[in-house]
Amino acid sequence: MRLLVLASGRGTHAVNLIEATRDGRISGEVVRVVSDRPDAAVLGEAGALGVSTQVLSPTTRGASLGPEAERTLLKIASDDRIDLIALCGFMRLLGPEFLDRASAPILNVHPALLPAFRGLNAQRQAIEAGVRVTGATVHFVDSGMDTGPILLQAPLEVLPGDTEKTLSERLLPLEHRLYVEAIRLIQRGAVHREGHRVTIDPGQSKNPPAAAGADRRK
Repeated sequence: MRLLVLASGRGTHAVNLIEATRDGRISGEVVRVVSDRPDAAVLGEAGALGVSTQVLSPTTRGASLGPEAERTLLKIASDDRIDLIALCGFMRLLGPEFLDRASAPILNVHPALLPAFRGLNAQRQAIEAGVRVTGATVHFVDSGMDTGPILLQAPLEVLPGDTEKTLSERLLPLEHRLYVEAIRLIQRGAVHREGHRVTIDPGQSKNPPAAAGADRRK
């Protein structure tokens, strides 16, 4: 499987996927990492691991990439023969035309149990809402913000005294594990979409619910 990663930030999810393709958790390779920010740390992280990188500057203001940049991205995906596009902290919305024309499935990972706490600062939203359980979600991407069909979810208890920082740190390994498992399921042909509903073939998912308060950093 040939993966294209889109990222805007420090690159922890991108590095996780690169390492997963090299240690056998995912059969394939991350072909390229594309960022909308020339100063994004992910470019250096991916480059240090020998992965091609590219900066794609938005061609419009606001949250979207813009039609011209999206056409460039479609060409990159076609030229690189991409099988799956993975958003890893990518802070841009992809437009309906791009989503209609993209031949590869597009996934995103989000640090909350969607549809709760969409958008930015999901961990802070969870703490401020006083929920006892939050978690991670991998979903297919549509033109909304964290509104696409849900593929996998896993819970994590919000501990007394958790801050946005500590909750983010405990969620990150769970997000990493979930993202790899989602890609493996797609690679095995075990995932089926019908409208907004996603089903997984019985016995294919190795994603048991996380123990309350479990620390997945090990």
